[in-house]
Amino acid sequence: MAAKQTKNTVAGNMVIAQSGGPTVVINQSLVGAVLEARKHPQIRKIYGSLHGLKGLLEENLCDLRKETPANLELVAKTPSSALGSVRKKPTPEDCAKVFAVLQKYDIRYFFYIGGNDSAETTHIVNEEAKKGGFPVRCFHICKTIDNDLRENDHTPGFGSAAKFVAQAFMGDNLDNRSLPGVKINVIMGRHAGFLTAASALARQFPDDGPHLIYLPERAFSLEKFVEDVKAVHARLGRCVVAVSEGIQDENREAIASKFIKETDSHGNVQLSGSGALGDLLAKEIKEKAQISRVRADTFGYLQRSFAGVVSAVDAKEARLAGRMAVTYAVAGEFESGSTAIKRKPGKVYKTWIERTELKNVAKETRHMPDEFINAAGNDVTKAFLDYVRPLVGDLPATGRLKAVRIAKKA
Repeated sequence: MAAKQTKNTVAGNMVIAQSGGPTVVINQSLVGAVLEARKHPQIRKIYGSLHGLKGLLEENLCDLRKETPANLELVAKTPSSALGSVRKKPTPEDCAKVFAVLQKYDIRYFFYIGGNDSAETTHIVNEEAKKGGFPVRCFHICKTIDNDLRENDHTPGFGSAAKFVAQAFMGDNLDNRSLPGVKINVIMGRHAGFLTAASALARQFPDDGPHLIYLPERAFSLEKFVEDVKAVHARLGRCVVAVSEGIQDENREAIASKFIKETDSHGNVQLSGSGALGDLLAKEIKEKAQISRVRADTFGYLQRSFAGVVSAVDAKEARLAGRMAVTYAVAGEFESGSTAIKRKPGKVYKTWIERTELKNVAKETRHMPDEFINAAGNDVTKAFLDYVRPLVGDLPATGRLKAVRIAKKA
């Protein structure tokens, strides 16, 4: 959706930065914004801030106008944050220092690529700018593999991470079928289970795993978990399990937070930094289900920047989100905002980018809708699979031998 052009244009320089967890397509948003900015004469210099807000505070900037189109295209296809990232919540004092830097470099356009914490940072900077009368247009560019940004049908980074998770489970399921036992994989997702749920795409045959999927949106019981695994193992002789790092007990406390105390500046517990949750779950199965072969892995950071596993839809939409942020900022109809991906209802996949208020996406997260989760709370529904398939794209096909067993000779 094109931004409405107005006469309220502002001439000056721009700065763009990346924040929070990297993704496979975050540089598509960066390059989309830079190439769009080059089309508008009112944007003169294009600065990149190295390591987000920290780079601005330290005047650690680079000149993105000097990058060749060919190199930008190569960077766009490269995973992880090309400018470097950061997790930092600004204080009023930080904002005052940021405004001094922006004034020094005549920066009138501020773009921040990231998730809900990055949207909160952009919102804080924008509110402090309004209080101080500092003229800067602040725009957040949507991104997060967790897929938990409000106002968005889905977010750049999720489709590619979901593709990685699905393919990882395809391989793990084949391994588990070859050497039967219980395999538990812990997937990223502090408050939302979208990424863990994407593991269901790995199923190509009726008995394929994951056989059980546990999400933060449903209270997790160790007793029920053991019974679920025992039932699947008794039926199939094996069991593959997908568990979100953010699974919570009946009091809405993350199970993993009982083992991990490290937090970032936004107050988030660093749930992906340990294999403690997987070890706990494996121990429960070994001891209470009396199954000897039990293994657990924590995917951790592997999901974020895995080279070569990219959703084409994800890459395209990530670039468009960057382009549209610049388009909205330059048009002048809005002083600030965030890009949000919207999807047309129906079987035909069609999306567009809208601008939404920063306060609508800042800090708070959205969750898996009830219709995406089965009644037992240990799997997903067809509605979720229909939702996620277009975002991930094609997956590798697997086969099985169809040869008939030869009867034993007498």
